[in-house]
Amino acid sequence: MLRIFQQVALWEAISTIILFFVAMPLKYFAGIPEAVRVAGSIHGFLVVLFVILLLACWQTYNWKFSRVVKYFVLSLIPIISFWVEKDLKKEIAVQKAA
Repeated sequence: MLRIFQQVALWEAISTIILFFVAMPLKYFAGIPEAVRVAGSIHGFLVVLFVILLLACWQTYNWKFSRVVKYFVLSLIPIISFWVEKDLKKEIAVQKAA
């Protein structure tokens, strides 16, 4: 599950970049509002999935509440999910080594 959460964090961050730097300029400068509708829907789905997986990992791996809050707060800041993904990648490597 940790690997899936890591991938969702990565794709959530990528979807933020696509939404801000591709879809929004297409909407406002090229008059294509569908770009934001599509990219925004995908991003929204990934955010919801991120939160669900965060809660599932909290219970499965007995994470401290402070870690869950930190990941949640960081997920609210655009593009910071890259840091969460990197942190999870380290934890996966530690688990493999054990």
